[in-house]
Amino acid sequence: MNLKQKIKEIVFEALEELKIDYDKNKITIEIPKDKKNGDFSTNVAMQLVRVLNTNPREIADKISNVMKENDAIDNVEIAGPGFINIYLDKSYIFSNISKVINADKDYGKCNVGQGKKINIEYVSANPTGILHLGTARGAAYGSNLANILSFSGYDVTREYYINDAGNQINNLGISIRERYKGLCGMDENMPEDGYYGSEIIDIAKKIYDEFNDKKLNEELEYFKEYGVEYLLNIIKTDLSNFGVVFDVWTSEKAIRAKGRIEESLKILDEKGLIYQAEDATFLKTTIYGDDKDRVLIKTDGSYTYLVPDIAYHLDKFDRGFDYLVDVFGADHHSYVSRLKASIEALGYDKDKLEVRLLQMVRLLRDGQIVKMSKRTGGNVTISELVEEIGSDAARYFFATRSLDGQMDFDISLALKQTSDNPFFYVGYAHARICSILNDAKEKGINIGDTISQVVDEDSKSLLLKVYEFTDVVESSAIKKEPHIITNYVYELASMFHNYYGKHKILTDNDEETGERLALIKAVKITINNALRLIGVTAPEKM
Repeated sequence: MNLKQKIKEIVFEALEELKIDYDKNKITIEIPKDKKNGDFSTNVAMQLVRVLNTNPREIADKISNVMKENDAIDNVEIAGPGFINIYLDKSYIFSNISKVINADKDYGKCNVGQGKKINIEYVSANPTGILHLGTARGAAYGSNLANILSFSGYDVTREYYINDAGNQINNLGISIRERYKGLCGMDENMPEDGYYGSEIIDIAKKIYDEFNDKKLNEELEYFKEYGVEYLLNIIKTDLSNFGVVFDVWTSEKAIRAKGRIEESLKILDEKGLIYQAEDATFLKTTIYGDDKDRVLIKTDGSYTYLVPDIAYHLDKFDRGFDYLVDVFGADHHSYVSRLKASIEALGYDKDKLEVRLLQMVRLLRDGQIVKMSKRTGGNVTISELVEEIGSDAARYFFATRSLDGQMDFDISLALKQTSDNPFFYVGYAHARICSILNDAKEKGINIGDTISQVVDEDSKSLLLKVYEFTDVVESSAIKKEPHIITNYVYELASMFHNYYGKHKILTDNDEETGERLALIKAVKITINNALRLIGVTAPEKM
């Protein structure tokens, strides 16, 4: 039930009838902040001034006269220089409530994606430690975006790229081996750029407890593999507890083993895009808009980070995706241009890769910044956050902000059982409706499927807000901004709370009661679907 789209169709049909040739996609429909200015408005008359070379109010008058003939329209007024304010017929508004109720869990779905295959790669933290708070923000964003795009008609693949090869993994293996040697009574020689977290000691202790000193002669590869598997299992568990799942876990080691690096370098070399200078190998990324050419192979013969990333993205494109979305930390800002240039160098459209950069998260408690975990002394981890406030609250709060700005995450607020807490406020609206519907069921009261009596302005406004949901989902999918959903569901919950405060739902009039129950059931369905898209379970009791 996308009313904006319906109004756009009505406006376009009026233009066709007036034989005005205009692109339907350029017609904009807005919802006025002041309801005195209509249920919807459009500035199409002003957009047509250049086309028709006529006064916009005259154009608006002609369009309005045609639109008034449509059964869905109650009235059309012209305001200002030529705005067309549209008032919908109440019977049309209320007669469509059954579409929401019948659609139930599918209500709000759209097909903006048209089945296009899209790969969303997120988290992809190196398996060298425990996931922290900043990673949680990216995990929530990627998971929410995948939910929204799936709901909007895309064929979505959720992917985690495991950096299980290269220098960082070598340092991980060395760090574990040295800690293990220490447990065996030998001197430790920890690398300067090694890993010093408590989890490294835990891994070494696990090896020692199982094998005593029998692994002292093992090759470095043993400690690398043991460490990656151990830490990856923790990462998977933490993400699962956070409600984040993946369809594909792609290993850098496997990409290398398949020869994808050599393959990608060959493609670039055959295109004449690789050259030698200063005993290193460079890629001509400046041809594709980068600020300087990038090193692929260093003077010591080792690959830069860019090389396996080029091979990995070649692998993704070869799997037939129409679009790729990578979710990176803000510290990767300068990396985006060289990655896009590399993709173009391989022969792919660089605009088919979109990189979303997430800013830092500050954790607050009682207004004070929480700098370290009390348990580990290091960064606060995902598991600690979920343990304290729950996955649903954490997911909701991460979904309240765009990735563009730094986020303050207030733990004290997330734990409040008051209307100050937006997570509680929205959840309470859903739980309250569930309670009313259960009460009505116990009393044998039937829920209506049409509305003819309860046609007051409050009921109309609440239902129009419900009808916004499909457009909100579509907008969120196109802009790739999950917080649009969160902002909307908060507004809907707020409207419901106000409505509940003014109107009695269960009345002495069975027909009126049935209609009000239908209205709040439509609200319940919408809240549930919106929360599901941001990874939150709508509570039935609170």
